[in-house]
Amino acid sequence: MFNIIIAENYDEVSREAFKIMKETVKKDNPVLGLATGSSPIGLYKKMIADHSSNGTSYAKCVTFNLDEYVGISRTHDQSYWTFMHENLFNGLDIPEENIHIPVGDGTDEEAECLKYEEQMKDYTVDLQVLGIGADGHIGFNEPGTPLDSVTHLMELTEVTRKDNARFFDDDINKVPTHAITMGLGTIMRSKKIIVIATSDHKADAIYGMIKGPVSTDCPASVLQNHPDVTVILDRAAASRL
Repeated sequence: MFNIIIAENYDEVSREAFKIMKETVKKDNPVLGLATGSSPIGLYKKMIADHSSNGTSYAKCVTFNLDEYVGISRTHDQSYWTFMHENLFNGLDIPEENIHIPVGDGTDEEAECLKYEEQMKDYTVDLQVLGIGADGHIGFNEPGTPLDSVTHLMELTEVTRKDNARFFDDDINKVPTHAITMGLGTIMRSKKIIVIATSDHKADAIYGMIKGPVSTDCPASVLQNHPDVTVILDRAAASRL
């Protein structure tokens, strides 16, 4: 079931997402599922500002990130480990041992997928933050991914790699070809989910997620089967609804 919030601009989108995040963080030992990309950066800035200005502690939070590229080191400037530390964790008081991000250094991806899924089975994610790709992917679950999938190795589509090339000097050849990602089934175990999307570039994907059939053609459409999903959009992203 979707609760749809349409905001006027990106800052308001981020503010609405932060309201939900702050309520979750008030819980005892909250478990957060976190995303990378441009969509949640405004939310993360508000979390850091809240910690800095209001003293809100994130020390008891446990986090699990959705995904990580395969074939680059954690210290690479475009790894999601680096992204999360630069855009969130370095500004909070969360202990490093409470942070979980897949290791995609190319050592043994299949073993890492199994390990990550096993780690998550000890927890229930209270709030999962999601963006959405132009082709309807969530995490790195590309079209065609089984709707009951668990953490797995994913070959990235050309569409996704082109979208992400802007982070790699606009050179698609520098964009990794594979990633480790939570599966759709893993994501669906979360108690509550928020989806953040802005710009008309995402409008078709949002329509498919909310109005289209539940299908592997639009992986995000599986969220129609979740009982508690809040979708926070600007007017451009909501233009087809």
